[in-house]
Amino acid sequence: MKSLIEEITQRIEEKSKPTREAYLARIDGMKNRTRGADRLGCANVAHAIAALPQDDKLKIVEKKSPNIGIVTAYNDMLSAHKPYEDYPKFIRQVAASYGATAQVAGGVPAMCDGVTQGEPGMELSLFSRDNIAMGAAIGLSHDVFDGALMLGICDKIVPGLLIGALHFGHLPTIFVPAGPMSTGIDNTSKSKVREKYAQGQVGRDELLKSESSAYHGEGTCTFYGTANSNQMLMEAMGLHIPGSAFIHPHDGTRKALTEEAVKQLVTNINQEQIQPIGELVNEKVIINAMAALLATGGSTNHLIHWVAIAHAAGIIIDWSDFHDLAKVIPLLASVYPNGKADVNEFQKAGGPAFVIRELLNSGCMHSDVLTVASEGIYEYTKLPIIKKDKLSWSDLPDKSGDESIVRKAENPFSETGGLRLLKGNIGRSVMKISAVPEDRYLIEAPAMIFSSQEELLNAFNDGKLDRDFIAVVRFQGPKSNGMPELHKLTPPLSIIQNKGFKVAIVTDGRMSGASGKVPAAIHMSPEASAGGAIGKIQEGDMIRLNATVGTLNVMVDEDVWNQRTVEIMTKEQKLSNRHGIGRELFGNMRKNVLSAEEGAITWMN
Repeated sequence: MKSLIEEITQRIEEKSKPTREAYLARIDGMKNRTRGADRLGCANVAHAIAALPQDDKLKIVEKKSPNIGIVTAYNDMLSAHKPYEDYPKFIRQVAASYGATAQVAGGVPAMCDGVTQGEPGMELSLFSRDNIAMGAAIGLSHDVFDGALMLGICDKIVPGLLIGALHFGHLPTIFVPAGPMSTGIDNTSKSKVREKYAQGQVGRDELLKSESSAYHGEGTCTFYGTANSNQMLMEAMGLHIPGSAFIHPHDGTRKALTEEAVKQLVTNINQEQIQPIGELVNEKVIINAMAALLATGGSTNHLIHWVAIAHAAGIIIDWSDFHDLAKVIPLLASVYPNGKADVNEFQKAGGPAFVIRELLNSGCMHSDVLTVASEGIYEYTKLPIIKKDKLSWSDLPDKSGDESIVRKAENPFSETGGLRLLKGNIGRSVMKISAVPEDRYLIEAPAMIFSSQEELLNAFNDGKLDRDFIAVVRFQGPKSNGMPELHKLTPPLSIIQNKGFKVAIVTDGRMSGASGKVPAAIHMSPEASAGGAIGKIQEGDMIRLNATVGTLNVMVDEDVWNQRTVEIMTKEQKLSNRHGIGRELFGNMRKNVLSAEEGAITWMN
């Protein structure tokens, strides 16, 4: 294990000691209770099992067999979640074959950011994570389950389910993914059509044809955004059946992996010394997730989500921990938007198993951790296969299947990880450097101030952006409007950059896992609506963004800067996002939310 990683782990353990000990004490008290069907009142139990077949009632009450709670994010609008439609029936059948029962404990909402990008509904997206966590908690609150299977895959869904699961940390729990869709149009071609549309060179029909060629079937989108970063991190944390992440929904191996999840959970419940999820997810496991994120140049959203996930387990991390880890975590993967390959090509070249193996062998991940699989974290360095109609795992070849996609630790794409903390007189922000060419790590240009993405788009359409500039897009943080992703800004900024101008963006909003080749200092904390210095920046101020050393500053005299007041949202701006598309229901979340660096948590104040 690399010494710096040991130091960071010890640092996290030390600062987390009071909260982690309190969390583990709560788990210990819960897991040592009598099982639910024996503990609850007879009327309570009767309600819980009323709809079950008589044989299942006998299993739960008389035989005391494991009863599994299923929390599902199924809906048939999300391509990634459509495969879950028949999972509960299949899980019940498999559970029965192993002497157990299974019930759908509850469903949670699952929205698609791809549908809501640039629309009012996007302002509910980040908060949907905590709503999902609460939904999972409501489902499990019936308190009659001996373990849980969590069915979810996309952006806010997996973090929300994991936060919910950790609040029921006394239960053995396994996450069940469903896999990516098959490869469609390549991402580079898709981006070019988007840029042509932004310039008026192609019409809506051609744009829709291109987009429909990219998003065309069941499964996750195939670029390495937040959804697929989720799956990489869940593998690294040992919360999947090994190798589950990137198998197609209709591949025969997928069904076998789902069956294995049920079988493994029943085994875990029946163990004399059960390992509930709250004990599995310790400081070392959180470090392993962070390492996997950095090594693959994963979604910037996870610098928010995994802070919240860690908090749910009583573990305290912040962006400095990610920044320090990045100094010794090599960048081992190049998957779109960091490269040309999609996740199917990533899987074929070695995928998560290859990356995890290289991180373990190079001392960049903790090996002494527990997982839901009985053999531990090294099982996650193998590839699941069907051999003689049975599921098994095989070792990967020593060499990468394609060195343009994944590489060994001694020959990385970069010696340091793909995410960078930027600090300066504006505040603290993050940047996905793995997607940005090194000649754009340093940008110095005058500020152009925008209070919404619509303002910037209007300036582009009016031809006002053909110049060097750094776009400051403020009032996009969680307190302002729920911190939407600002993907609509990528095509116009890319066009200006391609013309040879120096361009960057500084915002308290998000750009997410699809952050592209335009330098983007995002998640600025504190945000403008919390008194952050991003609200001090004025039109024409020179801003210097230096991703090489990790700094971001407004180049004005210190006394002048200190004397400036923070501009606040106008009454009209405040009212513009308070109503419509359900936003009024989330007012209390906007009011109580913590900062992006604190995980944008709405449930802990």
